[in-house]
Amino acid sequence: MKKNNKKEKKEQVNIEKSSKEKSLKKIEKEEKTNKILQRMKKSWLLDGTTTLALVIIIVVGFILINLGMQKLELAPLDFTQEKLYTLTDESKERVKNIDKDINMYFIGYTDDNSTVDLAKQYSKANEKINVEAVDINNRPDLAEKYGIESGTTGIIIECGDKSKVLTDSDLVTYDTSKYETISIAEEKLTSSIISVSSDEIPVVYFLEGYSDFSLSKNMYMLSMYLENEINETKSSDILSTGKVPDDCDTLVIMTPSKDFDDIATNAIIDYINSGRNVLWLNAAVTADESMPNVNKILAMYGVNPFEKGIIRETDSSKMVVSSPDIIIPDVEYSTVTKDVYNTTGAIMVNATKINVDEDKLEELNVTKTDLLLASEASYFRTDFSNQSSGAEDDEEKGTFVVGAELDKTIQEANEETGESEKVSKLIIYGENYFISDYQLSSSSQMAAIQLGYNKDLVLNSIAYLSDREEDITTRKSTGTVTYTATEEQDTIIRTIIFTVPALIIIAGIVVWQVRRRKK
Repeated sequence: MKKNNKKEKKEQVNIEKSSKEKSLKKIEKEEKTNKILQRMKKSWLLDGTTTLALVIIIVVGFILINLGMQKLELAPLDFTQEKLYTLTDESKERVKNIDKDINMYFIGYTDDNSTVDLAKQYSKANEKINVEAVDINNRPDLAEKYGIESGTTGIIIECGDKSKVLTDSDLVTYDTSKYETISIAEEKLTSSIISVSSDEIPVVYFLEGYSDFSLSKNMYMLSMYLENEINETKSSDILSTGKVPDDCDTLVIMTPSKDFDDIATNAIIDYINSGRNVLWLNAAVTADESMPNVNKILAMYGVNPFEKGIIRETDSSKMVVSSPDIIIPDVEYSTVTKDVYNTTGAIMVNATKINVDEDKLEELNVTKTDLLLASEASYFRTDFSNQSSGAEDDEEKGTFVVGAELDKTIQEANEETGESEKVSKLIIYGENYFISDYQLSSSSQMAAIQLGYNKDLVLNSIAYLSDREEDITTRKSTGTVTYTATEEQDTIIRTIIFTVPALIIIAGIVVWQVRRRKK
């Protein structure tokens, strides 16, 4: 019995001891858990405070940098292929020497508007140009002067007593074939600045009544581009006036579909003899027609009558979309073509050759400069029923003149009498469609004048004929905004978009795994 009692007591002691140890372990565990929780709370509070402080610093830094950038008025980054939000060097050159104060008021626009950003770049090119986004309610003087109502938008460009008002619709044009909006903001703003600061603006007249081409009908885009280049465009109806207008700086003659009458012929001859200039556009002749008066005027410069026929190419690098009739003539270097020389050049359809009587040039006091030449692999087709793509044995082959400048000296300079030299310049192209609103082919939805360097070629020709050689240049190609980054820009952007977020995610996973293992 005693032995059993001792054994029971011993077991009781062991049970109590075990129970006590368990209680102590439980207490230790709870204390350890409390310490971990306390530590976590302190760590979270510390990390949370640090994170909040970092967020505040980043936000404040971003705001300060943004304000600083706004004060610097840096040009915006422009990744559009056409650089629609970056002022071209040509525009900067044209405005940098203006010595008159010019104000550009953007009514109803905000300072961060893309057009206002573009306009501010003029101020950097010339500090005399002031650009300001204006709330018309704060400028009753402008509202009264220009009749602008509250809630409307518009752009006022003024220089002294001269001013020009533009609307939003003036800054764009539309490609109805592709249903695209085409920005012409820079052209309009630059032309308006020069227009209000210039004492004289060249006037370009288009001869009407003798051609299927019309300024208002199928040459509208050329008219628009000319006006953007600080020209005034008008139509000349010689039958009603009896003469070419006195203020005409350049007369544009488009493919005659009928002969000139005597009134027009005499008026044009008088115009030439007064030492003024002509741009002649002549599409391929498709039928034998008698035009003695037209040929009489061309003969003044040594140009022979146009022959029935078209130029076709056999060199695939000198044609478009494997079409022998759509040719790319070689550009010869000259004052007119110097800025489109060594480019892809103009694109022409159904062009004709320009025949010049070289033997008569000296007699006529005419000097000739070639501007465009069809390649040596071209040929002249007169039989339109022949659909073969290659040249026949009896067809004329070789290089043909497609564009030329002919300068006719009307009067030599005379120091004794004080008379100055008088020269009439003719620039002639054996094509007309290439600067029209027509599409050159069904595969292209763009107007012909928008292809290649067609626009540059004709605008430079008219600038030269209007004695404005400073306006001979290459121009920004405008269109809808498209993202076309360079290889370097593309790498940077892709890194920002894809790599940075990926690295952040990977770093987060690594940190989470490390903390999990430590637990």
